Amino acid sequence: MTAMLLAAVLLLSDSSGMLGPTFEENAAQAVSTWRTSGAAQIWHKGFVPLEDLSTMSRKVSEQINTEYGWVVAGPLPAPPAGAQIRWDDGSTMRVPVIGPREALMALSPWPENYTFPDNEEYKLTGATFTTMRLKTTRGIATVPAWRLYFSNLPGPIDHAAVDQKAVGTIQDAVGEPLSGEGITDFEVLDEHTLLVKYDYGFCSGEEPPDVTLRASEKPDVVVLGFHYPFQGYGTFPCAGLGARGQGVIKLDQPLGDRVVLNETSRLPVLCQRWQNTCHAGHG
Repeated sequence: MTAMLLAAVLLLSDSSGMLGPTFEENAAQAVSTWRTSGAAQIWHKGFVPLEDLSTMSRKVSEQINTEYGWVVAGPLPAPPAGAQIRWDDGSTMRVPVIGPREALMALSPWPENYTFPDNEEYKLTGATFTTMRLKTTRGIATVPAWRLYFSNLPGPIDHAAVDQKAVGTIQDAVGEPLSGEGITDFEVLDEHTLLVKYDYGFCSGEEPPDVTLRASEKPDVVVLGFHYPFQGYGTFPCAGLGARGQGVIKLDQPLGDRVVLNETSRLPVLCQRWQNTCHAGHG
């Protein structure tokens, strides 16, 4: 999402402290929150998925119309009292699980009380409790899952059965983001070099500003942000334009296994790649 309100743009771009915290202040708060909120413990010792929680065949994926509803159309088994995640290094974690109805609703973009024409619904007719393989912050894991069967899809859909709300998420620990914009992704080019992607905004009719990437390095985390010169208030509010950019930033020390945080959200940048990495879905 690239459209921003001017107020958010000014807050992110000002480094003088006139309009809000400086990058250094935001970075210090991000580090403190990460260390003291329990987020670091969840990242290193909990369940933090680094890919989508659902898997399906290409045939199923190609047939799905996101405008359709998802409904229960058959008897479903009760979930077990709990299950176990097992990582490839041998470590395990006992977790509560959701039921197949909740797994179904995690697939749906609609609230459960929405209704659709009968021929525009995917009908869940059965489910079996199984496992699936998922990449997590602790490595590859075998995770409890539901295999969901539909009368009008050419194959099942597997969805992780871990109750993320019960086990705790990164965003629950950190709290609501200060902003949803800013650093959006990064790629490790080498141990000292990151290709960083970001979203920013500026006023319609103005030239796009020169963006400077910023980094604050600590032994356990790297905080990323950016700055561009404050160009005056002008007409306030203005018609904001969203833009995307990318640039390279050099680290003083190798990245190693340090977590990369977003200055303004205080969340790991990886949270933006997959919707369930740092917060629980609605299922």
